[in-house]
Amino acid sequence: MRDFLVLLTRNRLAAFGLVVMSAIIVLSLVTPLLPLANPDVTNTANRFQLPFSSSGILGTDHLGRDLLSRVLWGTRLSLAVGFSAAFFAATIGAAVGIIAGFYGGWLDNLIMRGVDMLMAFPYILLALAIVAALGPGLMNALIAVAVVNIPFFARNIRGITVSIANKEFIEAARLGGMGDLRIMVGEVLPNVLPTIVIAVSTTVGWMILETAGLSFLGLGSQPPQADLGSMLGEARSALITNPYTSVVPGLMILVVVMAINLLGDGVRDALDPRLKSGALSRPSATTLVRRDKQDNPIPPSDLALSLSSISTQFRIKNRTFKAVSDVTLHIRPGECLGIIGESGSGKSVAALSATRLVASPPGLITNGQVWHQGRDLLSVDYESLRQVRGNRISYIFQDPLSTLHPLYTVGKQLSEAILTHQSVDKHVSRQRALDLLHTVRIPNPEKRFDSYPHELSGGMRQRIGIAMALANDPEIIIADEPTTALDVTVQAQILSLLDDLRSEKHISIIFITHDFGVVAQLCDRVAVMYAGQVIEEGVTNQILTQPAHPYTARLMACVPELGKGRRRLEAIPGLPPAVDNLSRGCAFAPRCAKAKSACELSPISSVEFPNGHRVRCLHPENVKTGAAT
Repeated sequence: MRDFLVLLTRNRLAAFGLVVMSAIIVLSLVTPLLPLANPDVTNTANRFQLPFSSSGILGTDHLGRDLLSRVLWGTRLSLAVGFSAAFFAATIGAAVGIIAGFYGGWLDNLIMRGVDMLMAFPYILLALAIVAALGPGLMNALIAVAVVNIPFFARNIRGITVSIANKEFIEAARLGGMGDLRIMVGEVLPNVLPTIVIAVSTTVGWMILETAGLSFLGLGSQPPQADLGSMLGEARSALITNPYTSVVPGLMILVVVMAINLLGDGVRDALDPRLKSGALSRPSATTLVRRDKQDNPIPPSDLALSLSSISTQFRIKNRTFKAVSDVTLHIRPGECLGIIGESGSGKSVAALSATRLVASPPGLITNGQVWHQGRDLLSVDYESLRQVRGNRISYIFQDPLSTLHPLYTVGKQLSEAILTHQSVDKHVSRQRALDLLHTVRIPNPEKRFDSYPHELSGGMRQRIGIAMALANDPEIIIADEPTTALDVTVQAQILSLLDDLRSEKHISIIFITHDFGVVAQLCDRVAVMYAGQVIEEGVTNQILTQPAHPYTARLMACVPELGKGRRRLEAIPGLPPAVDNLSRGCAFAPRCAKAKSACELSPISSVEFPNGHRVRCLHPENVKTGAAT
């Protein structure tokens, strides 16, 4: 409950709605205890007294009744009716939806066709018809409002129930001997309950409004009983001469409905499991930088890009995930640097940190510098960074659909990437986009220019992503596993294309992968990452033939070799560490056969050898420790 309230109050509008609604409910509950005049006692000699007169704070209505007393008692009644209608509609609608979705077949068709018939009528006309058949009265209005909202709940819950009715845990319950009723109550209901709560929270305001509407027409509460709708209806005849008699109940209806709707939106967001891992607010345009220490090193002059001691964390609730810790990487003009490691080792986060693309919240860069053309990209303002992104430094994502918008043609998106950074007209941008499609070897580019992303194959979408990365002749391309989901033939074409572009345009490439074959084919140097740190870095041939870190050696032992006969494929024991609970020493020590007690006592520094090979290990393999500098 505490976590739910924390998420809810992060939404300021929802928190405001919660405060207002709590105040209204408390006021309604204590209304019988307040020294108020009887709301139903008339005094025509005292009619239409102005607010703040001797007759009361809010004055009196056309029959001399105290408006403050009637508003408070009317709000109490309107809330009771609205919440009761929501409860009955949700209970009956959810039961109908669960039964229809669980059993399916003819029963589902029969129930849903009945629901469709109810939904075919405009809900207010259906409510009027029900009240006309039952007769005016507050209870009949409650029944009418509940009935017209049952189809809404039934349809929503039925759709979710259908999606889980054949899940493995339902089948397991059947095999365990549970009956249908027990399964629906014990297995299905808990899974649809958040949806029911969300639906109630977002519709109860409308139910209060619908009840007030029926009372306004004289079909709800009957005189002398007061609710907000009937008060508004009685005061309409004096709207011109004494408008405050209408304004007071009207404002109360507005405040109640708006507070409930704001609160309902917040409840919906707080119960959404996709939002529980971070803040409810939209991520900022750049990663938040809050460096623990500020160094002033001399920026390198001969490098295309330099990441110096980068540390990036994800702070979620009271936990801190150290996704990247003290990562230093350099890339020269025209060079291809490969970053390799297991999933979750920090490869993508390190690359995203270079242009501050890590989502904040919950991402946070806590240390380091990113040098590009003599500037620290972690210190520049957003507009300066925006001129670098997609212009000087481009990104190719693993999933091209992360780059391509489904509602726009690929040609329009390519043209937009050009127009954002270049002062050219649309005709020039179109021709430039067609040239890019030719460059990445898209067949029939004139036709594909007007195609949508869903009309292209995975390989072609990936080529479009590469074309967008090349749109402004960047100096550096960061390719985040762009070939992982592609078949071998297309993968070879993409790698050949990137290699050709590097040779022709002298582009630097940071290639993130977990495929040693790709590294051997494309990369000049390789950095191996584990638990958010670069544990080894060197020339590709050195890393592949003489790995120094035990982790790299075990990774190489896991790779099958064609033509080498039958051999046992090694496996690395254990699992990667949780980055929110890293040890002080070497993170690989619990899985390492060479680990000693000293490996876990203190942080391990990176050691560089004369041949440029760097390794973060106390007991490296295939190198002589005495050669360290």
